[in-house]
Amino acid sequence: MKQIVIISGKGGTGKTVISASFAALAKNKVMVDCDVDAADLHLLLRPVIKERNEFRSGMTARIDKGLCQECGRCIAVCRFKAITDDFTVDPISCEGCALCSYICPAAAIRMEENISGEWFVSKTQYGPFVHAKLGIAEENSGKLVAKIRQAAKEIAEKDGLDYIIVDGSPGIGCPVIASLANADLALIVTEPTLSGIHDMERVADLARHFGVHTKVVINKYDINLENARGIKKICQQRNIEVLAELPFSEDVPHSIVNGMPVVEFCNSQIAKDIIDLWGKLND
Repeated sequence: MKQIVIISGKGGTGKTVISASFAALAKNKVMVDCDVDAADLHLLLRPVIKERNEFRSGMTARIDKGLCQECGRCIAVCRFKAITDDFTVDPISCEGCALCSYICPAAAIRMEENISGEWFVSKTQYGPFVHAKLGIAEENSGKLVAKIRQAAKEIAEKDGLDYIIVDGSPGIGCPVIASLANADLALIVTEPTLSGIHDMERVADLARHFGVHTKVVINKYDINLENARGIKKICQQRNIEVLAELPFSEDVPHSIVNGMPVVEFCNSQIAKDIIDLWGKLND
């Protein structure tokens, strides 16, 4: 079983477009969308949800008005000003530190686990798909990523699948770190812009730090040939293989509008290049 994680230092490089195409091309696989803060792979895979699960993370204080003596100690110690004068907890301001529950003389404050989002096991025409939705402004996205990756691994082991294809998050934060854990390959999708180059270097450093083998795809390489050559030079210096240079194509946004992986939407050069890219990953 091989775990391939498609990541990018920044958003908008084409990571999800390539992930969806791999989902259409690969045999015996399970797909995972680890961009839990802004999941969008489902728009191209069109899943039918088979299993829905709550994701609980973080704590919020709750005050039992029947026990509360209104002594004011909780208000005095709360540095986040989450407790109002009528002894009600504002769940948005509460950081879950639990100090108020420790100092309450009447034991009127208890800490309750938050429902921070949902995660799903779905069926698609391409195979099983595990994805999630983190609640607005909720934390612990890395923990949710670890949860759905573990669920995908269990499906792969149970069904004897050959691949886990992971659509990772952009950037270098907690969800990206959780996406990279125990991966066999990190495929960095970058673009020939200054921000694309800078952020590619950052995420390549992250993958190297965790000992994950890395390769690069330059998407829309022909929008700036000089920067594309710069990316290849940087990769050569870092001993990172550039697997493909994909051209800009208007077929890509058209495929997105139609809710289809581009390799199924058309037979143009971009589709052929992505098919070749998948073949190189399996050489």
